[in-house]
Amino acid sequence: MRALFAWSALLMLAGCHVLPPVATTPWPVRRASLQAIETYGFTGQLAAATASDGFSASLRWQQQGPSSDVLLRAPLGVGGAHLVYSGSVLRVTASDGSQLEGEAARGELVRLLGFEPPLASLRYWLLGVPAPADPAAVETLDASQRLARLQQGDWQVEYGEYLASGTNWLPRRVSIQRGALRLKLRVSSWQLP
Repeated sequence: MRALFAWSALLMLAGCHVLPPVATTPWPVRRASLQAIETYGFTGQLAAATASDGFSASLRWQQQGPSSDVLLRAPLGVGGAHLVYSGSVLRVTASDGSQLEGEAARGELVRLLGFEPPLASLRYWLLGVPAPADPAAVETLDASQRLARLQQGDWQVEYGEYLASGTNWLPRRVSIQRGALRLKLRVSSWQLP
């Protein structure tokens, strides 16, 4: 009987894994640390709705310094796009293989998505922090010193859930809104170096 009890206890312990503690670092320190992350990636699902249209797609995002590499794939072969944004340069490759750059790429992005995303700010919002270039009008924190709500410019960002990734808690569910435009992101997995 003792052997059975010991074996059961070992199996229960083997099934446990330790999550990082929920954030206890003060928000200003945590914000600076997250804004300093230069390299990350994630996969997930994106749903977008405008006043007249909407779409959903799988999403793969790779961030390397100021360069964002984003792959959108719509279900059932409907289409998608590959975006590369580095500072002020945008390149869009549509699902048919056509490539555009600069203003033509911005126009194609608006045509594909129905809106022009705030790419310079998104790389920070996705990590759960405001973009450092512009002051945020509102920063609301949850009980664990993580961002719950953000207003920056005319964009509102809400964080519904966080996911443990290494020693960080990063957003799992993000909602972004401006006027009639609504974006909902659900992150499946984060990759940090």
